[in-house]
Amino acid sequence: MEQVTTDTICAISTPPGRGGIAVARVSGPAAIAIANAVWKGASLADAKSHTVHLGTITRPDGTALDQAVATVFRNPRSFTGEDVVEISVHGSTFIQQELLHLLVASGARMAEPGEFTRRAFVNGRLDLAEAEAVADLIASSSRAAHRLAISQLQGRFSANIDSLRQQLLDLAVLLELELDFSEEDVTFADRAKLRELAADIQSMVTRMASTFSSGQALRDGIPVAIIGRPNVGKSRLLNTLLDTDRAIVSDIPGTTRDTIEDTIDIDGHTFRFIDTAGIRTTDDPIESLGIERALRSVAKASVVIWLLSPDDLQSPETSANKALIDGSIRPDATLIPVLNKIDTIPNCVTQATESLSAMAPGTAPLAISALTGTGISDLRKAILSAATAGLPDDESMIVTNARHHAALTEAANALTQLIDGIDLGLTPDLLAQHLRQAIHSLATITGSITSTQILQTIFHRFCIGK
Repeated sequence: MEQVTTDTICAISTPPGRGGIAVARVSGPAAIAIANAVWKGASLADAKSHTVHLGTITRPDGTALDQAVATVFRNPRSFTGEDVVEISVHGSTFIQQELLHLLVASGARMAEPGEFTRRAFVNGRLDLAEAEAVADLIASSSRAAHRLAISQLQGRFSANIDSLRQQLLDLAVLLELELDFSEEDVTFADRAKLRELAADIQSMVTRMASTFSSGQALRDGIPVAIIGRPNVGKSRLLNTLLDTDRAIVSDIPGTTRDTIEDTIDIDGHTFRFIDTAGIRTTDDPIESLGIERALRSVAKASVVIWLLSPDDLQSPETSANKALIDGSIRPDATLIPVLNKIDTIPNCVTQATESLSAMAPGTAPLAISALTGTGISDLRKAILSAATAGLPDDESMIVTNARHHAALTEAANALTQLIDGIDLGLTPDLLAQHLRQAIHSLATITGSITSTQILQTIFHRFCIGK
């Protein structure tokens, strides 16, 4: 853990640019004195914690910069655990810069990116996973991303990690006792129970790690690729889903030669839809490049919409196109076969859907008309269901952070080695080594064990002022 800092920092904590108001945050041992030095009104030095005061920001020559509101938070009952003053002024960029100059001239220094949250971590106000959730909360752009960030910020994810780590620590104590009494050949940790508990924790850790791909997609936007041959209606479907003319719709094959992306919200989840170039055999080098990019989009997507028209059901090229998709799609992605243009076959929809089902066994094909909107509501529901399938109902079990995923994977591997070691009858010192590694990996998630380099990497991604 880093040592608590002794200097005082300041920054604008509201978004850059002009606005109705702007908030400058000052944190550190001299925060109240520095704020009071630029303040005209009731003395902030005498103010109680969590009180709000109206006054004026003044320059050294006594002239007024702006009328302001100051909120005082005394340590340790503040976000950073230090004395904090938040000064609200009018949102002129000139006023903001002048205020910062006055605060720096009075003894503060400009904060580094993420330094306020870093101090909250150093002072024990947040653990490391909770601190990272602050950045996720700021960046959240959907209800789903917000729920995940709030759950982590409230400590529910950390509580799960700490519970697993404590169980492993209890096991470690027993193994360490055996090491202390190694000459007397005493067994404190029943190997059968040790193996059972290690297997349970390994299963839990592995299950949490397995949610990372879906959790990251929920946080950043779930990628959905629309794939199919030219003129099957991919661009029209994208426009229908987005309810806007985002992509050019034309009867000329090969109109879409590059990927086109846009986002929509479905039931609080952000989806990133990708309209791709039509896949077919072609000698056109530009179109071929578009097809390659289309298949790369498929490889990145969590959900793949395979769009077909009634004509595709009789085309020998359809099987070849399906093979290309199967060769590109991720193992954890969901393929949704969709029959478009059913408005052209009103009396044969059921038969056509059955034919499509035979082409893509194990999937549930849908029938739609991107032109008339028929079936679009069912398609949206299917996309949402596919994107959230397999995720635990408890959001505190979902992993969205790559660092957490790596640590959980390391812990799972160490526990697997521990279980194998028990089966092989390894000595307590070797078993304890695997157990210590698992404990260490889990500890890095919440910051019980960390390094300055890791902290610099994490907090450098934060905005200044947070």
